[in-house]
Amino acid sequence: MFGLLLLAVVASRPGIASAAVVTPAPATTTIATLAAAAGDTTARPITLDEAVAMAERNAPSVIQAEGQRRTSAAGVRAAYASFIPSLSLSAGASRQLQKGQTQYQSGQALPPASEPWTYNAGLSANVDLFLGGRRFFDLAQTRAQVGVANANLVTQRYDAVLAAKQQFFAVLAARESELAARAQLEQAQQQLHASVLQLRARLVTRSDSLRSEIAVHNAQLAVTQSRVALDQANASLTRAVGAPSPVTAASDSLPPEGLAVDDPALRALALNGPLVRQSAASLDAARSALRSSWTTYLPTLSAGYARRGSGIDPGFTLSPANSSYNGSFTLSLSFPIFDQLQRQQQVTQAQVARDEAEAAARDTRLAALESLTQWLGAYHAAEEQVQLQSATLQAAEEDLREQTVKYKLGTSTLLDVLTSQTTLNQARHDLIQARYNQRVAKAQLEALVGRNL
Repeated sequence: MFGLLLLAVVASRPGIASAAVVTPAPATTTIATLAAAAGDTTARPITLDEAVAMAERNAPSVIQAEGQRRTSAAGVRAAYASFIPSLSLSAGASRQLQKGQTQYQSGQALPPASEPWTYNAGLSANVDLFLGGRRFFDLAQTRAQVGVANANLVTQRYDAVLAAKQQFFAVLAARESELAARAQLEQAQQQLHASVLQLRARLVTRSDSLRSEIAVHNAQLAVTQSRVALDQANASLTRAVGAPSPVTAASDSLPPEGLAVDDPALRALALNGPLVRQSAASLDAARSALRSSWTTYLPTLSAGYARRGSGIDPGFTLSPANSSYNGSFTLSLSFPIFDQLQRQQQVTQAQVARDEAEAAARDTRLAALESLTQWLGAYHAAEEQVQLQSATLQAAEEDLREQTVKYKLGTSTLLDVLTSQTTLNQARHDLIQARYNQRVAKAQLEALVGRNL
């Protein structure tokens, strides 16, 4: 509309018709139509708590970590069961189909025709009485692996939550950017209208109207780009939370600003975060594995008991007549003298794994402190930037208002107005980015310490 008005005004004045500006409305409309088609207007708004719960439930990494925890728990049960004797039961029956051949069982000839069925049954139990303490060390190792799995589960949950929160905040930032772009477009259209009036009154040159027209086009492009960015952010949020249908962020579900604990308390929490606990549990498992490897130099003592029975019968039955039973008890001692240095290799590998686990645990603690310093500094910097940019935005809005009034009165140039508009647009963008950085930094701290702040 403003472009057509400008064409009418310029065409009505001599010498200016040749410099008329044609507004590329069809191209702009096409881009906006494609951008609207790319998005899903039926996206369901979800709160931040809903996004967190869905991410914890649907993230593949969390499901995998939960499976690891269950597997480790089963390993602990198996380690306890190793103290209990193993028990097995066997039974069988066979029928001789070829006549005229004599069958033997326990040295006795069996009649092939009158009693063709033979039966056997057995019960056996075995237990290791002494393994040099290996089962206790294996039990301690499996318990430590459960600790590793639990800490890893917490880590994966907060990583999934972090990804969901980042995308949630990205949706909010994209929505704020779209609102800022629309405000920029409205201001540019108002300035174009003012330039047309000034040009009609012969107070400015056609250059002012051309620059205003360009500013409108740039604002329209910014609106289109912000709408596309919002659609992309919604799609990323949908994937991060594992939603079956498109979702978007609800603007009224933001957590309270600020941290619930001070910096010294954050340091203590970071040194006891899920990654640090996971590395400490891995170190305990490696130490238990090393102690278990030394037990291969000790003898093993095992005991076993077996009872077997056999019998014959003319027909198939579950309780054959004339069955005979025998039992046996065994006690065995094993002590390998030389096994081609296999035990030494196992001990060496366990020692290397223990040393690597110690180095990893130390590095994890230092990395936790490094990450704490990084994200805590980013949080405080963003927090201060939010305050400064809020004040800058207010000042930029007031400056643009004054420059617009001066331009209408003829005491200011269009360049001053456009400079103020650029400053205001940049202030809006910087404030949106500062808010996003502050929210993400807080989410990073929560993932580091493994709790909400």
